[in-house]
Amino acid sequence: MAEPTNVLVLLSDEHNPWIAGFAGHPCVRTPNLDRLARRGTVFERAWTPSPLCVPARASLATGRYVHDHRYWDNAIAYDGRARSWMQEVSEAGLLAESIGKLHFRRAEDPTGFQRQWLPMHIPGGIGQVWGSVRNPLPASSMPSGMFKSLGAGESTYNEYDRTVGATACEWLRTHAADPAPWALFVGMVAPHFPLVVPERYLRRVLEDPLFDGCLPEPAAARHPWVRRSLAYIDHAAALEGPERARLAVAAYFALVEFMDEQMGAVLDTLDDTGLSARTTVIYTSDHGDNLGARGLWNKGTLYREASGIPLVLAGPGVPAAHRCRTDASLVDVYPTVLQAMGLPPAAAELPGRSLRDLAAGADESDRVVLGEYHGVGSPSAAYYLVRGRYKYHHYVDYGPELFDIVADPHERTDLAARPEMAATVHAMRTALCARLYPEEIDRLAKRDQDELVRRAGGREAALGTGHRGATPVPQSATEGLHS
Repeated sequence: MAEPTNVLVLLSDEHNPWIAGFAGHPCVRTPNLDRLARRGTVFERAWTPSPLCVPARASLATGRYVHDHRYWDNAIAYDGRARSWMQEVSEAGLLAESIGKLHFRRAEDPTGFQRQWLPMHIPGGIGQVWGSVRNPLPASSMPSGMFKSLGAGESTYNEYDRTVGATACEWLRTHAADPAPWALFVGMVAPHFPLVVPERYLRRVLEDPLFDGCLPEPAAARHPWVRRSLAYIDHAAALEGPERARLAVAAYFALVEFMDEQMGAVLDTLDDTGLSARTTVIYTSDHGDNLGARGLWNKGTLYREASGIPLVLAGPGVPAAHRCRTDASLVDVYPTVLQAMGLPPAAAELPGRSLRDLAAGADESDRVVLGEYHGVGSPSAAYYLVRGRYKYHHYVDYGPELFDIVADPHERTDLAARPEMAATVHAMRTALCARLYPEEIDRLAKRDQDELVRRAGGREAALGTGHRGATPVPQSATEGLHS
């Protein structure tokens, strides 16, 4: 058995899997994450359990898929009821702490962290209850506030991420000589909207001669489920023209570079303290971002821009400068942490596997990974299943989609209606239904959300809470370790 190590989980928010140097992006510069990738393994096919913050983060904590843990949307957040890897670590007598954004229900819940520095959770322990109104979706549209702030500037999120990074550096220096292994979770907000970023980062991107060649393609044909979602809330309509769309892409790219710089300070401290030699590092994100592809923005779709995630593993025993093509998921973090820290495997049967084992083994073409969406704007449950070269999208009450993600990694050509693909569609649907009952889970999610809406005073009262997209920064964000 390998010597136990510390574990450092670095989580960004809404990082599109294509937008990084280590992912081959021609414009965006991420030297610090690239450095981590060179000394570790990049998972080229990594996926979120849900393209939405709160359910994805609940899956990362519990190692369970959304239909199992039932934290469905951004108003039903992790509260410690389902067992987490943090609880496992703490109950083993080891240190588990967090710094920054978690997006759980509230800091007082028994989630397993012994202390949370600068925690960001859903507002008031309630979150976006308006987004739980989906049985049925309202007939009227909800205006998008995503681009009210856009371009060069200093947002509270920028300041928060700097403070989170500085606090993490101080924490690492404080615990550099700890004799027992520890687990530290560091959560930053970038590149999550609002797409506001300090001017020097934005200027760098806009002046890059390759930038205009990296803009998304014009809007493609839209699946009926997507069209119904857009009838309720369409972020692209709030952009008001191609120049603001161009600026939005540039600001997002710049926020990725800003985030890389903050992560780099943490990684530098890990090196300076000598901790790199005995720390397993996981860099990933909760989900991706459509970023204008197909004319779509934000998350909440099954396409790879939103459902894919960056994922890098580095540390003792991890193959260096390696690319793993086995499908991986945030549910794999749980067994990875336990294995790295020398703890026994989880007693419960969980779908995840250690990323260290996946990295060390031969690429597997038959591993199945799935994801699902029950959040704001979804008229019905939507599921995706990845197996081998195919990715299957299943929409309750709507037709499916099928993509060959080897020949068509950006999922531009839907194969589901082609007669020669009928057997593949059937096999993928069968594989999905062997793991869950799509219609039954749709009813269960809506039942839980209907109950939440009822407690909020009913549909109109819930909708009246307004479209608050971005979670406020905690008041203690400028107080660092002295909070």
